[in-house]
Amino acid sequence: MTEVLGGSFTDRLSAEGSLVLASGGTLVEVHVADSPVDPSATLDPVCPAVARSRAVLLSSEAPPGPGRAGPVVTREFAERLRHCAVAYTEAELDSITHAMPMLESVLGDDSPLAGWALIFRDHFVENSVGFLRAVERCGMPPEWIFALSKGDKTAHRDRVHATFLRRGYSSGVLDNSVINRTATVAELEEARASGAAVDRFIHRAHQSGRRVLVVDDGGLLAQGLGSNHLVEEAVDAALELTVSGLKRIEGLPGGVTIPVFNMARSALKATIGYNEIADSCLRRVRVLLAGQKVIGRSVLCVGFGTLGRRLALGLRALGCSVAVVDTDIITLIRAAEEGFATHRSLAAALERDQPFLIAGSTGDRVVSPDTLPLLPDGVFLAGFATKDFSLFTDQPHGLPQVALPGVGVRYRLPGDREVTLLGDGRSLNLFEYEGIPNRGYDLYRAGTLLAAEEMCRRCEELEPGVHTTIVDELVGRSGLYERYYARYLASGERADV
Repeated sequence: MTEVLGGSFTDRLSAEGSLVLASGGTLVEVHVADSPVDPSATLDPVCPAVARSRAVLLSSEAPPGPGRAGPVVTREFAERLRHCAVAYTEAELDSITHAMPMLESVLGDDSPLAGWALIFRDHFVENSVGFLRAVERCGMPPEWIFALSKGDKTAHRDRVHATFLRRGYSSGVLDNSVINRTATVAELEEARASGAAVDRFIHRAHQSGRRVLVVDDGGLLAQGLGSNHLVEEAVDAALELTVSGLKRIEGLPGGVTIPVFNMARSALKATIGYNEIADSCLRRVRVLLAGQKVIGRSVLCVGFGTLGRRLALGLRALGCSVAVVDTDIITLIRAAEEGFATHRSLAAALERDQPFLIAGSTGDRVVSPDTLPLLPDGVFLAGFATKDFSLFTDQPHGLPQVALPGVGVRYRLPGDREVTLLGDGRSLNLFEYEGIPNRGYDLYRAGTLLAAEEMCRRCEELEPGVHTTIVDELVGRSGLYERYYARYLASGERADV
């Protein structure tokens, strides 16, 4: 305890009592008491439950005032203590690992990952912890792992960040808003600091004889090699997890100069991943609309792509009357032939119907200044891609607004109308939520680990550019699908896998 202010504190406080610490003339008295167990601390319950404590700090430092910065030492101590306290315990980490058996099944000896460095940019959720813990078990030292959050307000992002730091990773934020050029000044400054840290990490890895692999969810590679130059140092290979990230990569001036595996359009994600994503989206909507009647009401789904189609089918299965908007004529034909009312524009749809919910999954702006006056009074907006309802979040629109904690933001429109944007305008299934269950994303994480090892193994022989078939072939012959089916889906007794 006495070394916490020096940065070497790792032990937890005792369950009861207090302790007085001294540093440079400053006294900090720590009072600790038992705290009720948090049932939502992890997705799976931990047995026995993890004991929790709460601490109250009393400091001899003067409060802020003229010529005084305030309790600097106490704040530093509190921050170090908080990071130590909120990190997942070993029991909780084991519960995450236990919930990802497919990932465990692909671990082997002599992994090529052991000699590389990794930059991992994705949501800070439990399955990301499980994935990076598996990377460690492949032999990659913790100091050669850099984890970056996309900036979504996931339920346990602080716990994930603290866990990564405690395990010896570098950890930071490279917010999607920076890539989308909608960042605030504070977000841009944070991104620049993260970019500089990534540059130092890549340079240090190359100086140590390690190549650098990026596993990215949405555009770090494109951002690094593009015009904004948040990251100057070149990486050696990449796995891209999203379609939007692939579009950014494929649109780079001069083309792609390193090999990239296309995880976004792999059969693994299309067949398994999007079902789980759609399920998490629908579950989040139902929770946020807990006080609303849903069954039988009119819903408009804007976008009928891989995710949008699953959302439309799921909402119809709940008993909603679902209409679809899409700009692609082939997609509209498919939606119509599956029994949905269809429209070629939001304006056309709103002229025919007054939905109580509009769900967006296009990745492009759904509501424009022209269609804003057409929104029905009281409508709820649920965006599952960052740009869907960016009219409300990215520009000064002058609309009166009221925050609804834990739900979203309510805007007052001309004509005494109201609309409610659920969440924070980003991917709604990640708003104060863990998103996909660990077992639901386990197969995709396992396939990603196999792809990462294959990239490290074959990097020198692969041509620069986006490779679209290697991942499907690799996962297909790995036996992953057979193990997944046997564990979760086969009729009768579960096979021993």
